[in-house]
Amino acid sequence: MAAGAPLGPRRRAGGRDPGVTAEALWPYALEVYGRPGVEPLLLALQDARGQCAPYLLWSLWMAASGRGADEAALRSGAALARAWEDAAIAPLRRLRRDLKSGPAPGPKPARERLRQGVGKLELDAERMLLQMLEEASPAPGAAVTPSLEALVSAARVWGGDAPASDLARLAELA
Repeated sequence: MAAGAPLGPRRRAGGRDPGVTAEALWPYALEVYGRPGVEPLLLALQDARGQCAPYLLWSLWMAASGRGADEAALRSGAALARAWEDAAIAPLRRLRRDLKSGPAPGPKPARERLRQGVGKLELDAERMLLQMLEEASPAPGAAVTPSLEALVSAARVWGGDAPASDLARLAELA
């Protein structure tokens, strides 16, 4: 997810944008992401370990809501998340981060306003990913899966290096 307060006080589950359909995953993601320690841990898993924070939040939600997170569902979700991350989220994140320190010709206050606007677009793209993942999720009906089991399975399917200690800590916090 985007660094800083994108999931903080400006965006709350009850404050839906007009025209947005009811969502269950978005409010869950907001609530979990807002818990002490979750944001820096997810960002470290994302930036240093190659994980996808929205995908990990989705796996936690699937487990907690009794949605079968089998290998096929996780692979399908990972493919969807990778495609959207490559097309929308990663380019916006790169631009937001690049604007933090440059380009030099732009006046700093204007550059910061632009960076904040790009950050909002990045958050909107992450929300869209969560909406797509929710829509692609199996219906509830399975037994609730332990958080750690869901995270380990999701991280394995996603690939990259996700230390077991980080996943265990995230499962504790979630």
